[in-house]
Amino acid sequence: MKSKKGIGLKDVQAVYGGAEGDLWELVMGEQIHIGGFASSMDLATKAGIGEGMSGVDFCCCNGAGMRFLAKFKGVKAMTGVDATEKVINQGIERNKKLGLADKIRFVKADVTCSGLPSNSFCFAWGEDAWCYVEDKAALIKEAARVVKPGGIIAFTDWVEGPGLTDAEADRYLSFMKFPNVLSIADYKALLEKNGCVLKEAGNTGRFAPYVDLYLDMLNKQLTYDALKIIGFDMNMMQGLGGEMVFMQGLAHAGKIAQGMFIAIKK
Repeated sequence: MKSKKGIGLKDVQAVYGGAEGDLWELVMGEQIHIGGFASSMDLATKAGIGEGMSGVDFCCCNGAGMRFLAKFKGVKAMTGVDATEKVINQGIERNKKLGLADKIRFVKADVTCSGLPSNSFCFAWGEDAWCYVEDKAALIKEAARVVKPGGIIAFTDWVEGPGLTDAEADRYLSFMKFPNVLSIADYKALLEKNGCVLKEAGNTGRFAPYVDLYLDMLNKQLTYDALKIIGFDMNMMQGLGGEMVFMQGLAHAGKIAQGMFIAIKK
């Protein structure tokens, strides 16, 4: 695990409560995770999530993952936990527009202590967002606590690959506002420690080609749109672009990746 001191929940709230969060949605779409729809479908299908289930989405942002599960997997009810008021309010409005307000609710809370009842959900869900949580051990413990025995923990996340140096990690974590980044082995150990049996834990292989896509879109199609979001600040745009190119290099070297994890609570 690589860590960066001084980054916490307030930094993440600043990102998704401000222009930076809008910029990520511009580039990645409403599903702000690597792979979008295809990644969500892959995770849900492999995890066996489907008709009539109830789930909780930790770090749900504006609820795009929950709307996907309700629309395309027939999930009966979803509870989203997030700590940023702006994205929760966005999600409430988007749910209303799609007629999903009766199936999806939001809880504003720290995901490591959600206040949700124990043994109450069929599954816990997350998509490329747990990287923002400082105490990942507490998050995994919380996910295991709220799902029923035999329930599923299914998530993707940005993970550390082999060869990531301390200097590279420091720059990467600073740019992304991640307090730390775990390896696939780190997550496996935490899931097993919390009484879960692993069904899947591995690298999806999506990270590098999708970072290529995002940079291509910014450079070829979305330049004006991105500049508008950040107040037409060309220096900021160049700085952000430089950090994305740096991250692209790490991804192609296999030093950062998207991991997929599916586990069953005993």
